[in-house]
Amino acid sequence: MPTPRPSNFVLILILGSLATVGPFAIDLYLPAFAQIASDFHTTQPQIALTLSSYFIGMALGQLFYGPLLDRFGRKRPIYFGLGLFILASLACLKAPSVESLIAFRFLQALGGCVAQVAAVAMVRDFFPPKEGAKVFSLLILILSVSPLLAPTIGGFVATTFGWHSVFLLLACLVVPILAVVWLVLPEGHEPDPQISLHPKPILLTFARIFREPQFYTYAGSGALSFSGLFAYVAGAPMIFMEGFQVQPQTFGVIFAFIAMGLIGASQLNILLATKFRGENIVLAAMSAQVIIGLVLLLGSLRGAFGLYGTVLLLFAYLSTLGLSSPNSSALAIAPFTKNAGSASALMGFLQIGAGALASALIGLFDSGRSLPVIAILAVAAILGLIVLLLGRAHLPVLKESENAELALH
Repeated sequence: MPTPRPSNFVLILILGSLATVGPFAIDLYLPAFAQIASDFHTTQPQIALTLSSYFIGMALGQLFYGPLLDRFGRKRPIYFGLGLFILASLACLKAPSVESLIAFRFLQALGGCVAQVAAVAMVRDFFPPKEGAKVFSLLILILSVSPLLAPTIGGFVATTFGWHSVFLLLACLVVPILAVVWLVLPEGHEPDPQISLHPKPILLTFARIFREPQFYTYAGSGALSFSGLFAYVAGAPMIFMEGFQVQPQTFGVIFAFIAMGLIGASQLNILLATKFRGENIVLAAMSAQVIIGLVLLLGSLRGAFGLYGTVLLLFAYLSTLGLSSPNSSALAIAPFTKNAGSASALMGFLQIGAGALASALIGLFDSGRSLPVIAILAVAAILGLIVLLLGRAHLPVLKESENAELALH
């Protein structure tokens, strides 16, 4: 018997809880970097590679789950992926070396990323395209629980019980989410046996999606722009705990404050979306991101900013993402209905792949200094704006319906 559809409010809460799985897995253990590095007799930039492997697993998993979500419906792939996440989390707490922790984090991401792909696809399942940007902004509000609470909770758990307990906590957090999906969440998209799981048709579908101008313009520019967030998350312990010598508890407070910029801007976007076109909001936000990134870089080269100046500029930088990300995501996925799962997966692959590269560059620098992190933030913003401007120059009238879907068949 099909699960009855709950209210929009409950649906958004469930989709938001699914979307928090990845951010919690990222943010919860950041304050434990120094403790993990000490236990494994290595450096914090080397521990940052465990974050990079998570991002790589997320990126590859997007492509894996996209066709599965279209072929088997939304819920069965979620059961499989979150089950793998729980098992990999338990393996992380028993990791004997930093190399094994890197591998287990990859598996953890490979399982957990289904939650994000499914949540994005189900926004398209349950809500019309014109409401997409508003729903994504509300999801970001729910996602804000992670950067606001996770570092503080993670720091307390790691200090009190050891860093291994952080991964036990992650496994325990996902169990009730899995139960709610099973008991409350409706299917959203019925299984479609016509969706092929053979590699060639899957790749052809992804290629057709990517050739849609609205998709590659906003998914590509959004991915590059948003990779600045991944670089910030990976580099924040180096900027604040090594560069400014703040304590883990203070780091949690700073991390939460900066995250408020992203959260507040995403909620402001709900109001702006009623007054301005989404593509204009994206252009303005990405332009501001470039300016802030360059000011931060030039000031850091000259040593012009102390702790407070750095915090305020990073707050402003993340605020621009709160405006550009919901709109670029909604614009990228709006043309698709039947292939919404695959479109969501490809968009996630681009976004997480760019983020994985940005965070891996920080680990490869292995300098423990904040300047490479700041440079990557500025470059990510510049590349995002370039792709946006080039794409807009060749973009036809934006589609807010399923017209583009006809081009896929």
